[in-house]
Amino acid sequence: MEQVMPIKKIVHGPESFGQRAADSLSKWAGSWTFIMGFFVFLFFWISVNVYAWINTWDPYPFILLNLILSCLAAIQAPVILMSQNRQSQKDRTKMEYDYKVNRRSEKEIENVLKKLGKIERMLGKK
Repeated sequence: MEQVMPIKKIVHGPESFGQRAADSLSKWAGSWTFIMGFFVFLFFWISVNVYAWINTWDPYPFILLNLILSCLAAIQAPVILMSQNRQSQKDRTKMEYDYKVNRRSEKEIENVLKKLGKIERMLGKK
């Protein structure tokens, strides 16, 4: 009978540094902690520039802040896409694993039914 490897070994096999980094960064950047922290950072940045007593370092319309936000989006987007691709690969692997397990179960059920039929025939003959 065909041996099926445990799902953890198949799905969570060896990962490269880039794959682990993409997964962890997208997990962190997609959290409420990051979103709320980033809103606090934006509010602080804008407040300090609007109400500063000394000359503002990033005058309205906050060109430096826009540059930071654009760079963050430019870096985050491909990393999140990489993580989504990894997740779809994991899902595909899980689906293939489930298919193999189902096929194996189907074969085992057929064997049990055959044996049960033999037992019924033997009991019916007595």
